[in-house]
Amino acid sequence: MRKYNPVRLLSLLATTILLSLTGYSQEYYLFIGTYTEGGFRNGDSKGIYVYKFNSATADMTLVSTQAADNPSYLAIAPGGKFLYSVNETDGVKPGSVSAFSFDKKTGRLTFIDKQASGGDDPCYIAVDGHRKWALVANYNGGNFSALPIAADGSLGAATQTIQHTGSGPNKARQEKAHVHSTILSPDEKYLLVCDLGMDRISVERFSYLAAKQPMKPAADSIVGVEPGAGPRHTCFYPGKPYAYCVNELAGTVDAFHYSNGKLQQMQSISSHPAGFTGNIGSADIHISPNGKFLYASNRGDANSIAVFSIAPATGKLTLKGFQAVDKGPRNFMIDPGGRWLLVAAQNGKNVVVFRIDPHTGLLTKTGKKIELPAPVCLKMTSVN
Repeated sequence: MRKYNPVRLLSLLATTILLSLTGYSQEYYLFIGTYTEGGFRNGDSKGIYVYKFNSATADMTLVSTQAADNPSYLAIAPGGKFLYSVNETDGVKPGSVSAFSFDKKTGRLTFIDKQASGGDDPCYIAVDGHRKWALVANYNGGNFSALPIAADGSLGAATQTIQHTGSGPNKARQEKAHVHSTILSPDEKYLLVCDLGMDRISVERFSYLAAKQPMKPAADSIVGVEPGAGPRHTCFYPGKPYAYCVNELAGTVDAFHYSNGKLQQMQSISSHPAGFTGNIGSADIHISPNGKFLYASNRGDANSIAVFSIAPATGKLTLKGFQAVDKGPRNFMIDPGGRWLLVAAQNGKNVVVFRIDPHTGLLTKTGKKIELPAPVCLKMTSVN
């Protein structure tokens, strides 16, 4: 009879548990939001696509599709049983938000209901950790709204809409307010609101316990960025007092010291190569789960992902390099295990997976790719 070394068995067991905890051997559902209408959106898709994503191999397998009008940004409610989508319709129809239930056993979405978003062209949605509110940014409406969520996942009509009024120096893009994102702080006590049209980030106090008005301006809550920069999305360093903003029009990333709803800028760095003279259109920003690296997507003529390292003692960024991607990387995401970076190339009409080097943060191609019309948003939830 073969004898087993108990120390080796314990080591193997520990390794197995570690791999499971870090997401190396876990499956996820990957949701892909798209543009469904033709014209400059390069649409004609079916709506929301649901794939299974294997975190060990980065393989993606189509599970289901769900019809929706231009579901250009998605939010998964905690627990993964409900998904919410904006319906960005270019003013052809009033902006709206759709609610879906999600069956993890079958991988299928079921439409629940739809509500007006409170403004034209909603482009971002967040759901709080208690699943009480959907917080929506309306780009052409120049405002943002709070919609209550019921216990069954359905949406109520917006109970609060906050309007911005103003403009910026870029007459083509900043002729009025353009609210581009509504992003909750890690403790969910504050909401950061980027206004591309007014070159500002405003901070709202947030309370999920509120009956009708969960948002109110925080003290000293408006932070201006460089005129003409066009702030778009923000993200937070995990466990550190730092926040970052990607500026669409300037192609830069701003680093802030963040504490209790207050932002203090400490750095601005380009997300493009030195001397770049092409068209700029930066889009998305994310930090790796381990907090070592920050990534920013660049559209326009760059079509790249910029890679930065983060100094944990100061929060400041150092450019590490660039990864070429297909046209129009509007949105990207990092899997929960931190091994893979997935890019949704709107004009390239695909989702491509890159491997993240854990030491340098740089990206390498994996050959994993799916083709579909106008992908613009990626979200994941665990299969179980």
